[in-house]
Amino acid sequence: MPRAFLVVMDSVGCGGAPDADRFFNDGHPDTGANTLGHIAAACAAGKAEEGRSGLLTMPNLAALGLGHAIGLASGEDAPGLMVEPEGLWGAATEISPGKDTPSGHWELAGLPVPWDWTYFSDTENSFPPELIEEVKRIAGTEGILGNRHASGTLIIDVEGERHQQTGWPICYTSADSVFQIAAHEESFGLDRLYDLCEKLAPTLHAMKVGRVIARPFVGEPGNYTRTPNRHDYAIMPPAPTLCDWVQGAGRKVHAVGKIGDIFSMRGIDDVVKGADTTLMGHLAHLVDSAEDGSLTFANFVEFDSIYGHRRDVSGYAGHLEWFDTEIGPILARLRPDDLMIFTADHGNDPTWIGTDHTRERVPVLGKGPQTGQIGLCAFTDVAASIAAHLGVPSQGPGKSFL
Repeated sequence: MPRAFLVVMDSVGCGGAPDADRFFNDGHPDTGANTLGHIAAACAAGKAEEGRSGLLTMPNLAALGLGHAIGLASGEDAPGLMVEPEGLWGAATEISPGKDTPSGHWELAGLPVPWDWTYFSDTENSFPPELIEEVKRIAGTEGILGNRHASGTLIIDVEGERHQQTGWPICYTSADSVFQIAAHEESFGLDRLYDLCEKLAPTLHAMKVGRVIARPFVGEPGNYTRTPNRHDYAIMPPAPTLCDWVQGAGRKVHAVGKIGDIFSMRGIDDVVKGADTTLMGHLAHLVDSAEDGSLTFANFVEFDSIYGHRRDVSGYAGHLEWFDTEIGPILARLRPDDLMIFTADHGNDPTWIGTDHTRERVPVLGKGPQTGQIGLCAFTDVAASIAAHLGVPSQGPGKSFL
């Protein structure tokens, strides 16, 4: 019985979104943003030389059709990636009204977001007074820190010492529909941070804020570091997704990375977490051991969290090359009737203005029994195609490209 592996390279967009002019970074529309295309161009121009050098080198995904997917999506060439495709390749367009993690993942799983998310649009004093009072009540503190749009790494550098002195949680947001709370694992307590986020989440979800995220960190003033113990408290999907379709057919669904958080464990049997290097090992293990007919759904977040938001072109390029190198032996171990699809949930162009996600199409690359050009498809077509491959009825609006 065939198996399926859906691998989301978080934020690895490829440009060309037809509605990019409706989405903004620091007041500037996302028109022209192209995460992969601009990274490849920067590498070719010698502008991504920190920790790596030369053309962007991704032979395994390029062989599946990555360069051609970028060209299909955006009309731009990707230096170093333009080789004759041997896999299944195309690019997908999102319709959900957001460029965030839940929107992208839900739609890839067959469920476009059926509502408009709530955003905290004011960059300073971002949160309404009644929400701040609720945080203080649950946390048992006299105040909060932050209350603004911020980079998660920068805000702990700025507020970390005062946080440890006062015990007040650091609360911040971004252009996404998200409420994030940073706290020191030792002086504030990891369990206390989780408890705060879990108790606050229903209030935010009722407001149609997509996620409450616990952002623990450790260290001392001048040397704070976020830990892998992040936990997302996301709104439950309001209808069945690919995970439910597969599980409802009596099959196993394995989550790798933050997939369990994104879907609130709906339709998921088990989950493993960790840094991307750890997750790659888990993915390899599941390729060797996952049951017949199962779905493995993986997210590799560090493209986005470490390199995209920080606008680190060299780091992003290096992580792409690391991923490609590591995925090669895994692809070689797939069974003849397995299907592994690589895609993304949105963009985060590290050459772009601002620090937020960018609205882009995403590549869709496949290694499996079928090859050839998919063309431009919908995010929901990914779910429909995986369902068709597994022989599971599709309950969403997508159409299979297999």
